[in-house]
Amino acid sequence: MTCYDRRDLGLLLLRLGTGGVLAAHGAQKLFGWFGGHGIEGTGHFMESVGYAPGKASATAAGLAEAGGGTLLALGLATPAAGAAAAGAMAGASAVHAPNGFFNAEGGYEYAATLALAATGLAVTGPGRLSLDHALGHVLDRGWMVPAALGVTAAATAVIVGLREQRLRRRQEGEQEALFD
Repeated sequence: MTCYDRRDLGLLLLRLGTGGVLAAHGAQKLFGWFGGHGIEGTGHFMESVGYAPGKASATAAGLAEAGGGTLLALGLATPAAGAAAAGAMAGASAVHAPNGFFNAEGGYEYAATLALAATGLAVTGPGRLSLDHALGHVLDRGWMVPAALGVTAAATAVIVGLREQRLRRRQEGEQEALFD
């Protein structure tokens, strides 16, 4: 008989809270649930803040948030789930960064907190009260943590960098390319 400890319960609570918030956040983008704007509305917003094409960006962000959040809550494929969610939140942080740190001023505090929690869970692992543990950690191997975080960091850097280029061209009055 396995006895669960404080760490397992703490990780379960952290996974459920962080994963639940991320899943709901993604559902706003994907389905328009919880007061969200769905793919269409979120796509227009994504275009307005420099992520193009808008619908594809909205879909990718929504899937990373909803999928990553759901998997974190379940404690399944924790390294990939945490990395995907953290990457989406890093992209959101880039949008809010010009407003400073605090959320009350439109800053990146909220997105950065979710990114750090998701990254922490990817690194720490899901604990014993998880599907990863029940399945023998086949989707939660040690090598998967740096691989998932590294691939996500590289992809996020490229996507945010392209956004910055678009915004710079827009600010300088250059016409944007139809396809980047």
